[in-house]
Order: sequence, then C-alpha cells, then structure tokens
Amino acid sequence: MEVEEAGNGKEALERVDVLQPEIVFMDIKLPGESGLELTKKIKTDYPRLTVIVLTSYNLPEYRQAAYQCGASYFLTKDASPEELVQLVQLILSKRGSDTNAQGRD
Repeated sequence: MEVEEAGNGKEALERVDVLQPEIVFMDIKLPGESGLELTKKIKTDYPRLTVIVLTSYNLPEYRQAAYQCGASYFLTKDASPEELVQLVQLILSKRGSDTNAQGRD
C-alpha cells in the first residue's frame, strides 16, 4: 500500500491522473479549491474511484453536499485509526470481490 499527499487541489488532480489510486481521502477545505468541487471533478474522470471525505465539519449539510458531489463515504477527523483501517479494508475487499466476480463471467 502506498500513501501520497497533495498540498492543494491542482496537485491532487495531477496525482490522481498519474497514480490512479483506488481510494482518495478528501478534505472539504483545500488551498485554492473546495474539496467538494474537486471530488466532483475526480468522480467525473474516474467514476469507480472511491472518495472518502475526511473532515472536521460534522454538519448534515456538508455530509449531503459530499454525497451529491460523488463521495462514497463521509468521516469526521475524530474517527479512530482503527475505523479508517476497517473502512479501507472493506473497500478493498469489495473491489476484490468485484474483480473475482467479473473474472468468472
């Protein structure tokens, strides 16, 4: 597993284009761009990519906006490391199941 970080929205888009990750953790507030708008851009180009909004803004309107922009999950930054690991494992296991199911057709 490899973890990368981007300092702003433009850099994040470039990294997604080059690295084509399976999961992106997205903050709502980014230097130069809204994380929600960036999520929408990423999901337009990479609809199968899983975007997890990880933010300190635990408000229903942010949660709703995140899902409307294409986020797959919404977590607050007070989530425990164990919760994050479990979510990543769940996502990757679903991907593995999808791949195996497709391979049997």
